[in-house]
Amino acid sequence: MKINFNMLGNTWLFRGIEAEDMDAMLGCLSAESKKFQKGQMIYRAGDTTDLVGIILSGRVHLLKEDFWGNRSILSEIGTGDIFGETYAELHSVELEVNVMAVEDSEILFLDVGKIMTTCPSSCEFHSRLIGNLLAVTAQKNLMLTRKMEYMAQRTIREKLLTYLSAESQRSGLSRFEIPFNRQQLADYLSVDRSAMSRELGKLRDEGVLEFNKNCFELFSDY
Repeated sequence: MKINFNMLGNTWLFRGIEAEDMDAMLGCLSAESKKFQKGQMIYRAGDTTDLVGIILSGRVHLLKEDFWGNRSILSEIGTGDIFGETYAELHSVELEVNVMAVEDSEILFLDVGKIMTTCPSSCEFHSRLIGNLLAVTAQKNLMLTRKMEYMAQRTIREKLLTYLSAESQRSGLSRFEIPFNRQQLADYLSVDRSAMSRELGKLRDEGVLEFNKNCFELFSDY
């Protein structure tokens, strides 16, 4: 298994841990790398897991589907991000979401039980790992809070403007890219794609914004 330890050291989970210490740690944590093709399911709702996944390359969506098959994107995660930590820590609780690779992706899986339990060979790093895992959980809670803000808006227009304003502020630029295509954005905001596209057209005609595929520009003087 060839791992870019410098990249791994920049992830939330391994932040503050030196690259030369990671090889032994990965063995201790029963690390295993797997590759997934675009569109392939990593987990399905109803599965259980005791593994945490770190995205080494690619992108992954956490998807929720209702009884009729309507899909909503709960989260989009990319290289360096982790997923599955909540269900892994709860062990026997079944996943309520699908986890799908939206690009060809490579995932590093770690045994969460071995993260939470110290051992003689790597115990000096476990306190930092556990602290980092708590930081990841806090970060995920912040992301969910942001999405709740988008979803709390009453109209498609308000949802779009709230989301795009947040993305602009996050990037620090009025011109920025979002990680979704049109259907994915509609799924993320839980709105009808056609209605959302009409609203985007209206906003463009009103001089509020301009867009090309997933690149947007907001104007402050509309």
